[in-house]
Amino acid sequence: MSTPPDNDDRHLFRDAVKDTRPLKPTKRVVHTVKKPKPIPGKLIEDEHQALADSLSDHYIPAHELESGEEALYLRDGHSPDILRKLRRGHWVVQEQLDLHGLYADEARLYVVQFLAECRKRGARCVRIIHGKGLGSKNREPVLKRKLLSWLAQRDEVIAYCQARQPDGGAGALMVLLKAR
Repeated sequence: MSTPPDNDDRHLFRDAVKDTRPLKPTKRVVHTVKKPKPIPGKLIEDEHQALADSLSDHYIPAHELESGEEALYLRDGHSPDILRKLRRGHWVVQEQLDLHGLYADEARLYVVQFLAECRKRGARCVRIIHGKGLGSKNREPVLKRKLLSWLAQRDEVIAYCQARQPDGGAGALMVLLKAR
């Protein structure tokens, strides 16, 4: 009768370690595992909410210009040439954000994050697509009005205007941001 494989393995192991001596026990810890620092999820969430809340839906920019349906805005202290060049497509669009299908609170958060990312990357001219409101109640551009107000509240925004027809027309804005 042959021995089961388990007994063979045990016998081989014992034979391999027969000349070893056990280590003397010590009181010091040889290897410690540091606990990773917790991710401050609530803090990050609160910061995002504070950024979003910093944009009011009830702000009416004093320097917002309206010519019919076209929205125009130029921050104080900047040449009207900037707005003219922006309207004519002088700058290349470097980044784009599409807000189609979002609720106002979601859109506000996306706008804040988008502007922060653009600022980090050094983007100067961006397009924000808000839509024409054809899918909303009363077929009005709800996000457009809010977006105009939000952008005027941001220090990094120098100017904005309605996009040219090939760039989205009445459903999009061209936005010029400050240089880093």
